[in-house]
Amino acid sequence: MRLLARCLLGVPVVLALLTCSLAPAVAAEDVKKDAKHSQNLGKSRTSSKNDLDLKEVVFVIQSQSNSFHAERAKQLEQNILKQAADLTQELPRVLLLHLLDKHEGAWTILPLLPHFSTSFSRNSSWIFFCEEETRIHIPKLLETLRRYDPSKEWFLGKALHDEQSTIIHHYAFAEDPTIFKFPDFAAGWALSLPLINKLTKRLKSESLKSDFTIDLKHEIALYIWDKGSGPHLTPVPEFCTDDMSSPKATNCATMFHTFLPLCGNPVKEMAVFVAVKTCKKFHDDRIPIVKQTWEGQARLIEYYSDYAESSIPTIDLGVPNTERGHCGKTFAILERFLNHSSDTTTWLVIVDDDTLISISRLRNLLSCYDSTEPVFLGERYGYGLGTGGYSYITGGGGMVFSREAVRRLLASKCRCYSNDAPDDMVLGMCFSGLGIPVTHSPLFHQARPVDYPEDYLSHQVPISFHKHWNIDPIKVYFTWLAPNGKDASSGRKQAHFKEEL
Repeated sequence: MRLLARCLLGVPVVLALLTCSLAPAVAAEDVKKDAKHSQNLGKSRTSSKNDLDLKEVVFVIQSQSNSFHAERAKQLEQNILKQAADLTQELPRVLLLHLLDKHEGAWTILPLLPHFSTSFSRNSSWIFFCEEETRIHIPKLLETLRRYDPSKEWFLGKALHDEQSTIIHHYAFAEDPTIFKFPDFAAGWALSLPLINKLTKRLKSESLKSDFTIDLKHEIALYIWDKGSGPHLTPVPEFCTDDMSSPKATNCATMFHTFLPLCGNPVKEMAVFVAVKTCKKFHDDRIPIVKQTWEGQARLIEYYSDYAESSIPTIDLGVPNTERGHCGKTFAILERFLNHSSDTTTWLVIVDDDTLISISRLRNLLSCYDSTEPVFLGERYGYGLGTGGYSYITGGGGMVFSREAVRRLLASKCRCYSNDAPDDMVLGMCFSGLGIPVTHSPLFHQARPVDYPEDYLSHQVPISFHKHWNIDPIKVYFTWLAPNGKDASSGRKQAHFKEEL
């Protein structure tokens, strides 16, 4: 099933056969027993307060190197340090993930644990991870962490769980997917140093598999749990994703800035070119869905197929259709965009014919990025990051390129090794070789809304979903993505942290 899940997510069968290993099924009853045992231990270990100074907490902001994201992370760092100074506490260490290690897989966290163990075991008790839009109330965070004995192994966070077995988690815990809890990174999550040290020993004795990284928060929880040998996630009610204006926020140590970023005005309609990949067999069932939903938001849009049909219309790029991969078609689209569109069209979006997307929200988001920089944006996956590997933008949720990124890519010699190679993975390899990092946005989704926890989607203004399997795609679009009155208010301009808190 694990192999099937990866192949369905766009990984070619041949590659999957070479790299995938079938994971043994996990018995739901065993997980329930482990979880109950962890809860009992938790009750016995949190009965008394523990002395904890702020200097014993190391903050790790899960930052990115793109200029917009790096600036947001820097603002959060400054806010943490200001709160510490206001408390007249010794300043804690605040680390920006993208500056810690140039290793391609640093964002997957696990490769950095040996560094944390070596650097902080002696004088620190906790590593606290958060996203750049997480808001932290330092006094409340300290009060919360003091409930947990730092000499024990702790994995703390806001718990998410699947409502049904899902492809993005390789259909794990199919008997009862609700039993396995994993952290919502937006609320922040914490590892005690004893657990960091234990995981480091394991990493040294058995290297990380050369495998796929699809949903990091779930995969980290699986690695820590280690089929029952490690701790479950302990839910912490003070780790929240409520907006700061919510009445519930008064009891929270963390909150999340829920909004669609807007930096100035949305990019102009004529600045965004949308390319839809399709083929003749889907002209009659998928293309009508696009036309009934989001096509009207796209001022510049073309459909690329293996067959020219004037009623749509589609354009035949002269690349034969392939059952998987579509690398040849994607590179032909990139060439056409660079050579035949206006220089004032600064963004290219490539989607599948079963992608559901909000172009108006995307134009808001793109206002925060500099199109003169090489930007490759979407939902980030990884391949082989434990042993070198590379990150890539998964194609189903939509791949967004700045014109400069396309220019640099096509100026290089990096190309498809075959027409049916996986286009998103080849692009990841190419950009990695050029030293251009992919930029992740959780607002793009490779799967359907039902494949994600409701609580996770509740603090998002999503930009895209993918696949029509067993859903009504028109209903999904109008429920999750269609423009409405909320879009205007959700696209709030970026404020400095001092204006927000």
